[in-house]
Amino acid sequence: MTIALVAHDSKKELMVQFCTAYRKILSEQTLISTAATGRVVAEGTGLPVQRFLPGNRGGNEQIVARIACDEVDMLLFFRDPINPSPSEGNELDLLRICDVHNVPLATNIATAEALIHGLENGDLDWRALLNAS
Repeated sequence: MTIALVAHDSKKELMVQFCTAYRKILSEQTLISTAATGRVVAEGTGLPVQRFLPGNRGGNEQIVARIACDEVDMLLFFRDPINPSPSEGNELDLLRICDVHNVPLATNIATAEALIHGLENGDLDWRALLNAS
């Protein structure tokens, strides 16, 4: 399963903590990310992360394209709802494309934990069936 990781600057440390807590499960997946999020996750956890451009310089669009091509099975996007980023318009494309392609999406740690536990329990195996067709 391919999981995309994106986090606003104020949520990057939370993403590292999340990935550390669920390292075993995440180590069995393919992880992709925008540049800075991928760097801090890789450095903080030792997990391999394929990194794209910075989110505001095309990285979000690279992930959108992969979701549109059914190459991403889950998006963990830790957003800062209090201090929106200047590239919020591009970030809304991430949310929209997940809805269009039925990609499970978490925008906070509570939902991310529910998705990771679902992944661990096999509740997201339908994604593999979808991708096989």
